[in-house]
Amino acid sequence: MNDSDVQIAGDILDVPHLMRPPREHPVTVAEFAGLARSIAADRARWAHLVRYDATSRWYHRLHTGPGYEVWLLSWVPGQGSGPHDHGRSSGVLTVLEGALTERTERGRRTLRPGVQQVFAPGYLHEVVNDALEPAVSLHVYYPALTEMLMHTATHCAARTQPVA
Repeated sequence: MNDSDVQIAGDILDVPHLMRPPREHPVTVAEFAGLARSIAADRARWAHLVRYDATSRWYHRLHTGPGYEVWLLSWVPGQGSGPHDHGRSSGVLTVLEGALTERTERGRRTLRPGVQQVFAPGYLHEVVNDALEPAVSLHVYYPALTEMLMHTATHCAARTQPVA
């Protein structure tokens, strides 16, 4: 018997008893990333809310669900988060406009629109707008963010010399 000997009778999508109903709220990492992508794609949902503040990072809680929350942040050139982790929360960071630089002890990475960074509890990073244009990002946290632990700058400094 080979692959050509196997056939499916009828329309596989016409078997609702085999398919799970869509969930009202995400519960897996993939579903949280999907939630962030769907919000990012719906500019009408978030673009009119964005504000830019030269004195401090602007943020707005956009949505909440059972145990999670979604935040919208803006970054003018030069603004950064400082080195931090998110305590016991996991998250998905999605850039909506502009570009952000993420620094970790492994190096630095430029995050552009559509790029997602998924992280687990305790993930240490620093996010900064190194560009000349403002940026907007979306952050999903599960469980909801209750603490943002700040660290010293050396924890996120990228190694510039190879380790011997």
